[in-house]
Amino acid sequence: MDAGAPAAVLFDNDGLTLDTEVCWTRAEEALFARRGRTFTIDDKRALLGTAAGQAMRTLERLLDEPGAGPDLLAELHVLVWDELDRVDAMPGAVALLDALRADGRQVGLASNSPRPLVDRALAAAGVTDRFDHVLSADDVEHPKPAPDLYLALAAALGVAPERCLVLEDSPTGVAAARAAGAFVVGVPSLEGVVLEADLVVASLADPVLHARAGLRP
Repeated sequence: MDAGAPAAVLFDNDGLTLDTEVCWTRAEEALFARRGRTFTIDDKRALLGTAAGQAMRTLERLLDEPGAGPDLLAELHVLVWDELDRVDAMPGAVALLDALRADGRQVGLASNSPRPLVDRALAAAGVTDRFDHVLSADDVEHPKPAPDLYLALAAALGVAPERCLVLEDSPTGVAAARAAGAFVVGVPSLEGVVLEADLVVASLADPVLHARAGLRP
C-alpha cells in the first residue's frame, strides 16, 4: 500500500455503490402516479440523497400534502422494498472494492437509507461481505448532510476522518463527508447535479480515482 494513500475508503450506497436509484425512481413514480402526478427529473433532484426528515418535507411539498410526510415516506419505503429484489452494482464498484481490499485498505459504507433497505440491497447485489463495516441512517441521530455517519464509520474502522477518502454521488453526501474532514470524490449519478467535491470523476472505474486511492494501474 502506498504510504500516502488513504487508510480507508468510505462508500455511499444508493447510486454510488449500487444501482438502486432506478429502484427508488420506479417507486417514486408509482407514489406520484397514485396521486395523479407525474414524477419529474426536478423532483428526483430534490429527493436525491435526502434522509428521512428532509425527504418527508420534500414529499409534502411536491405532492401538496402538508403533514402527510410520515405516511408518504412509509408508503414509498414499501414500494422501494418491492423493487430491491434484484440490484446490480454500479460500473466499476466491485472491481474497486476488490482492489482496495487486496491492497490492505479498510472499506466501509455509509447510507442515508434505513437499515432494512440497505441490508436488502447489499444482499441482492451480493456485496455485503466486501465491506468491513456498514452504517445506515438508523445508526446515528443526525444523518447526512450532518457529518455523523462518516465520523461514526471512521471511528468504527479505527481511522481518523482526515485519513479517509469518501465516495459520494449527491450534494447531501458530499456535504456530510466534507464536514467530517475527509477527502471527497464526487461520482455523479444524475444529470444536472453539481457536486462540490475535492475531485469529481465520471465513474468508479476512472483511473484518476484509482490513483487518488493509491492503487497501482
